[in-house]
Amino acid sequence: MKRTASQLADGREIIYFDHDSAPLRELHDPRSLDPVSTASQMRHDPVLDEWVILASHRQNRTYHPPTNDCPLCPSTPDHHTEIPSPDYDVVVFENRFPSLSMHAVGEDVPGLPPLVESRPAIGRCEVVCFTSDHDAAFATLKPAHARLVVDTWADRTEALAALPGVAQVFPFENRGAAIGVTLGHPHGQIYAYPFVTPRSRQMLGNAQAFHERTGRNLFAEVLSGERASGDRVVTTSSHWTAFVPAAARWPVEVHFYPHRRVLDIPSLTDAERDDFAELYLDVLRRLDGLYDMPLPYVAAWHQAPVSDPSREHAYLHLQVSSIQRAPDKLKYLAGSETGMGAFITDVLPEAVAERLRSTGS
Repeated sequence: MKRTASQLADGREIIYFDHDSAPLRELHDPRSLDPVSTASQMRHDPVLDEWVILASHRQNRTYHPPTNDCPLCPSTPDHHTEIPSPDYDVVVFENRFPSLSMHAVGEDVPGLPPLVESRPAIGRCEVVCFTSDHDAAFATLKPAHARLVVDTWADRTEALAALPGVAQVFPFENRGAAIGVTLGHPHGQIYAYPFVTPRSRQMLGNAQAFHERTGRNLFAEVLSGERASGDRVVTTSSHWTAFVPAAARWPVEVHFYPHRRVLDIPSLTDAERDDFAELYLDVLRRLDGLYDMPLPYVAAWHQAPVSDPSREHAYLHLQVSSIQRAPDKLKYLAGSETGMGAFITDVLPEAVAERLRSTGS
């Protein structure tokens, strides 16, 4: 992998991740850009014991531009984008409209209740462009290119985890307008949070309690149980298993677990990374074949927190979830889900797994 770092016109970092045979990239950004906002703040909800990030400047972020004005496509002499080069394999850059920033100063907020703490939203938000091809998708990448994305995730996880104040690194992909994606170019993001997220705190708290009761790892037991049953396994390989969890919340939900327990993406071996790329592409194509349409989804990597004591109970895994419950129907978070956090699903996990197995790739 060839790694080339530079800066955009407003000082944001950009990093090219190329195959070894790739040519040198154009690094100069000729645009004139306004400074990036540093006003992000976060407030603590004392009732739920959760941090909420406020980034009002994101209301003005780029929203569904026409294809010929896509900011994630390579630059041309007539159209300068976020990527100065005329081509690229994979590229990462700091988000121009970040929810979190290492330069965040927040704002003094008069009148907050005494129990509500406010802080600058220190952290970092990066955009990961999977390919220069605007009309592609992760599912259409070749295995060697998908492996390059995995190596990119590993590189950025290590780099972001080393930043002062970062507590958790979260690579993810939002795909499809139904999910809320505002840019059609195939891309994902990485958030470096200054706190351990509520979902991770709950999972790792349960894993710690399970270990104290049994001496075993909760995630490893879940994987073992699904592999032994096989009813919800979509596909398996030498190093990974993809399955629909028995208590899936979403109409389509697939979890990807490595057979060897590791804490984060950088800990994966070359063989495990290669194997994941092949298996992931297979499942993504099955997902697109489920309703014979590009499935909208969120792909979320669950990695161990950077230094939290709960880190030792973590187990790296990827969760892909979709709100598409039928070709023409979406799953909305209505009263029970939004008000109480109690999910009600209209489909059986076993039925979804069987359909994905029969769909093939």
